[in-house]
Amino acid sequence: MSGSGALWFIIVALGVGSFLLRFSFIGLVGNRPLPPWLLRHLRYTAVAILPALVTPVVVFSNESGTGPEPIRLTAAVATLVVGIWGKNTILTIATGAIILSGGLYLFG
Repeated sequence: MSGSGALWFIIVALGVGSFLLRFSFIGLVGNRPLPPWLLRHLRYTAVAILPALVTPVVVFSNESGTGPEPIRLTAAVATLVVGIWGKNTILTIATGAIILSGGLYLFG
């Protein structure tokens, strides 16, 4: 690491950027109605967050660089199938967690 000052600068800059992004919707738009096209796009934000967080862990899970681990890939596919079939967020997350933890427990 190049130094503690650079690290704190990055942390503060990311915090300010995150605040400004949130403030642009909450503080500036506030109680005004949003256009329908923007509301339509914002509906898909929550759906995109979980796959965006999980995909790198599944795809780049192997430290040796040989590809995704079969246990993580199996858990991801099962989670996707349950999510499409059941349309229940809690059931989907629980399925992925159970299959991943069980697979890691059994196969290490």
